[in-house]
Amino acid sequence: MHVETKDLRKSYGEGGSYVEVLKGVNVKIEKGEMCVIQGTSGSGKSTLLNCIGGLDEVGSGSIKVAGTEISNLKGEKLSDYRRDNLGFIFQFYNLIPNLTVRENIEVCRYLSKNPLDIDELLTILNMKEQEKKFPSQLSGGQQQRCAIARALVKNPELLLCDEPTGALDSKTSRDILILLEQINKKYGTTMIIVTHNNSIKNMVDHVIYLKDGQISKDYINEKKVPAAELEDL
Repeated sequence: MHVETKDLRKSYGEGGSYVEVLKGVNVKIEKGEMCVIQGTSGSGKSTLLNCIGGLDEVGSGSIKVAGTEISNLKGEKLSDYRRDNLGFIFQFYNLIPNLTVRENIEVCRYLSKNPLDIDELLTILNMKEQEKKFPSQLSGGQQQRCAIARALVKNPELLLCDEPTGALDSKTSRDILILLEQINKKYGTTMIIVTHNNSIKNMVDHVIYLKDGQISKDYINEKKVPAAELEDL
């Protein structure tokens, strides 16, 4: 099992502003799976992703990634976990504006003990011609491709994607999803994708629905559709 949570709980605030966001969440995600987490706004899906990624502290319960308990990690050990195991892709790219495409990717390459080849990634992501450009000179889809390359260059075992197509049009969204599919097949990267888009669930191995901080559905997709054939993106 690559990712496993047991009775995971997370809350914010105190007194009248107290909100329990995760209410005993149990998930199991196998190594190499592409998994989608869906739910309405406020269902807890981004909070669950952030807890797995060590960005949010856990209230109680357990999170194991590759067999290692990470829910109680602090300081340097937590930083090591994120550096050595994870890649993050966000909706709004978070690129460094005064660095070129190649330099943005190199920043994360230096963090890894076993990085992927930058030129290979740029070629796979069709970004070789843009490597000397700055983020402001790129389209939204190109910026997201750069963000994907930056996350992947570390050669992470687990890729966490928070609304990776949320700011993109349908054609660019399909292109990005095709790339994620190719990366999963080529490198065997486990992927967890949080999304509002109802079509993306059709291309993945594993689908989880959250409702009011609890799992309402959790199933293996037996009829995967290639990303290139997805409708209504």
